[in-house]
Amino acid sequence: MKIVSYNVNGIRAALNKGFADWLRKNDPDIIGLQEVKALESQIDKSIFEDMGYQVYWFPAVKKGYSGVAILSKEAPKKVTYGMGLPVYDDEGRMIRADYEDFSFISAYFPSGTTGDIRQNFKYQFLDDIFGYSQDLIKEYPKLILSGDYNICHKAIDIHNPVSNKNSSGFLPEERAWMDKFTESGFDDSFRLFNQDPHHYTWWSYRAGSRGKNLGWRIDYHMTTTAMKEQIKNAKIMADAVHSDHCPILIEMNK
Repeated sequence: MKIVSYNVNGIRAALNKGFADWLRKNDPDIIGLQEVKALESQIDKSIFEDMGYQVYWFPAVKKGYSGVAILSKEAPKKVTYGMGLPVYDDEGRMIRADYEDFSFISAYFPSGTTGDIRQNFKYQFLDDIFGYSQDLIKEYPKLILSGDYNICHKAIDIHNPVSNKNSSGFLPEERAWMDKFTESGFDDSFRLFNQDPHHYTWWSYRAGSRGKNLGWRIDYHMTTTAMKEQIKNAKIMADAVHSDHCPILIEMNK
């Protein structure tokens, strides 16, 4: 089974850059999307349905902002839209699909780059999604929490850790939360297979950052330790260029 997560930075823009052809070629069983920036009525769902996907869409209330989705070849037993907390759900931050023996979340963590108000909002979200995930593990020990976390965990995950030590996304408090999260029963699936540096999932549009590979690894498939033996591969699909992010993939045995 192939599962992908992808912050598309606007689904309509990504489709204009060939995302549908890429999806058809790679043919994941499940793909979680973040930052779709569109209402369900603003896209042609048949593009995905013709490939065999069920489409589950959770946009933000504010048009052209945030929003998440799941495309799945297998119909889930249940789909949950949001965390049950309007402050996040109004921003379309999370969607969950429950299957027979595991649960998959597509999540878009807030960014704190615009200042203290949003940074504090991010910290509150981190606290709340931690509690949410810990409760959910009791019901679904096999849980995949995928998406754009907007945090680089370790120095190896960012191109210049020294100059970025005071940057939102690499702050000590954020990195400490990642420590806590990964110690609470989750594996960073990519690092199960690859301990090398210079692997990133997001690049600034400025100064030719992507061509120089001056990036940040802020997108993750976090998989519970109960799934460790099922996860057979994890990789970053850096050749996909429909967004300032690239997709990430895990392959697992059902």
